[in-house]
Amino acid sequence: MSLTTDPSELTAFPSLPPTLTPPTDAPEPAADTRPSVSTEAVLKPSDPIPSDWEEVSGPEFNTSIGRDVTVPELLASMERIGFQGSNLSKAVNVINSMRTWRSPEGEKATIFLGYTSNLISSGLRETLRFLVEHQHVSAIVTTAGGVEEDFIKCLAPTYLGAFHLDGAELRKKGLNRIGNLLVPNSNYCAFEDWIIPIFDQMLKEQEEDGVSWTPSTMIHRLGKEINDPCSVYYWAYKHNIPVFCPALTDGSIGDMLYFHTYKSSPAQLKLDIVADIRKINSMAVHAKASGAVILGGGIVKHHIANANLMRNGAEWAVFVNTASEFDGSDAGARPDEAVSWGKIKADAKSVKVTAEATIAFPMIVAATWGSAGGTKGKED
Repeated sequence: MSLTTDPSELTAFPSLPPTLTPPTDAPEPAADTRPSVSTEAVLKPSDPIPSDWEEVSGPEFNTSIGRDVTVPELLASMERIGFQGSNLSKAVNVINSMRTWRSPEGEKATIFLGYTSNLISSGLRETLRFLVEHQHVSAIVTTAGGVEEDFIKCLAPTYLGAFHLDGAELRKKGLNRIGNLLVPNSNYCAFEDWIIPIFDQMLKEQEEDGVSWTPSTMIHRLGKEINDPCSVYYWAYKHNIPVFCPALTDGSIGDMLYFHTYKSSPAQLKLDIVADIRKINSMAVHAKASGAVILGGGIVKHHIANANLMRNGAEWAVFVNTASEFDGSDAGARPDEAVSWGKIKADAKSVKVTAEATIAFPMIVAATWGSAGGTKGKED
């Protein structure tokens, strides 16, 4: 048997390889009967893609097999992951921009830090204290609970509980629930024992020496009196970082001030809120550049934003909260809404991270002020 092919066998189809044979009964192409409206909708051609668009991508863990991934590295790799992961990564970039900024004269940006009381009640307090202890922020705005819970934790602990615990049963036991945290009522009794003698002394200084108290100077004094490096406001006192609390009476401190009026009657402590609004607004007005880092919403968010209105807007803003904007709430508003009011500059670097702060903010701090090699050298 011959293993060669007779050339005469290929003459009828010279363009085909020897292993193929032509179809003898191939059907004619079928007519395209797809509905044109459907094909036009589904297969609509795209416009040319702009050259500056970035391709979606996320962390590539194959590159880190056999070693630990650092938080700064992780967040940097999430820049193009999409959804809130991208916003979290952008928040790191915005904060790094504000914290490393310097004027031609070498001055730093003024950074306003705002947070709601539940975050001091939580373990995020240690992260907030770190920022104040190392003078990474210029001023604080918080609520009454955001002040008193810090001092109360110096006197007695807050405990981890559960969201589902029955309120009526907790009330019988003298336990107060903050989400899944538990604060024994005895903590507030200890707080009263600690703060009332300080109020007595402050009243004496007011009546005899003409001292005019404001919420921020009261908090400054309490930070001095607590004398505990675990306290956020101890470090605010040490570094003369003002703490503004426009609703100081809306919490246990308000309860104690109320009780104190009966003890001190007819004299009573007076707090000048006008002096504080002048002070925080003046800080913004005289800032070479201004940044805002705001955890949560409500009064802490607006108080910082409104102070920055006095300078026609902040240069940087990072919001971290879970509020939605559909109801027109200030808490839910994105930075662009603040731009319309002149509270954030039109060309500012800003982002809202829609996430729970105890998840997001420790990672943000770990990748910015708390990163090895990032805090020292770049910022100091």
